[in-house]
Amino acid sequence: MKRVLVTGGAHRLGALLCARFAAAGWEVWCHYQRSAEAAEALCAGLRARGHEAHAIHADLSDEGSRKAVIAEIAAKSGPLHCLVNNASSFEPDSGDAIDTEGARQQLEVNLMAPLSLSRWMANSLGADATPGAHSIIHVLDQKVFNLNPDYFSYTVSKLALERAVALQAQALAPAVRVCGVAPGLMFLSGPQTRDNFDKAARVNLLREPIDPGQVAATCLFLAENPCITGSTLCVDNGQHLVPLERDVMFAVEPSSVKDTP
Repeated sequence: MKRVLVTGGAHRLGALLCARFAAAGWEVWCHYQRSAEAAEALCAGLRARGHEAHAIHADLSDEGSRKAVIAEIAAKSGPLHCLVNNASSFEPDSGDAIDTEGARQQLEVNLMAPLSLSRWMANSLGADATPGAHSIIHVLDQKVFNLNPDYFSYTVSKLALERAVALQAQALAPAVRVCGVAPGLMFLSGPQTRDNFDKAARVNLLREPIDPGQVAATCLFLAENPCITGSTLCVDNGQHLVPLERDVMFAVEPSSVKDTP
């Protein structure tokens, strides 16, 4: 049975990823940091439907914890076949008002953690690993192809991770394939109100909200296709082709965004 680790797997897209991989016959490891109850409940529900699923804790901002989570999975089940780097930190700041410590934390979780977990996963594989059978998928953001200055540090971290897709594909070949998935707006985000989200979710070429289930399905497709590496797929209804001067939540109707402290 193939094994996948989904970081930030307890909620939202992470939970959909866990369910999608489980339904396809994968053994799922659902990572959490503070959402133990939700992760355990999700895995219990998957096991009740006959799937293999386990919740596992790690602090993605800590290198020792990142190394340990990969080692624990390998010791209990065997090396991973897929790592989905889904967890991220999404905090507002701007280029002229960077919170240095906050920015460092976002870079640690959004960039360094995926690179580190990828390293430890690759190192856990034997020299006889079958080319194309193991993969790493970085969950990005359509913002990397459609720049605006809002959420400055978050965007910088995702830009760097998108550039790392091709570099890692070269560096970890032939044992590991590396791909990216760049979704558009899928869930209420940051200070959005429901009314703002409903409007912003249609600011794309197809004028329809993005189905998060299709983002999860794309990750599974990349994990199971042994011929794709070094590529990033936009799953965003064409949102990256609708340039805006500000993040879509502010561009649509600023008055319907909640005040932030």
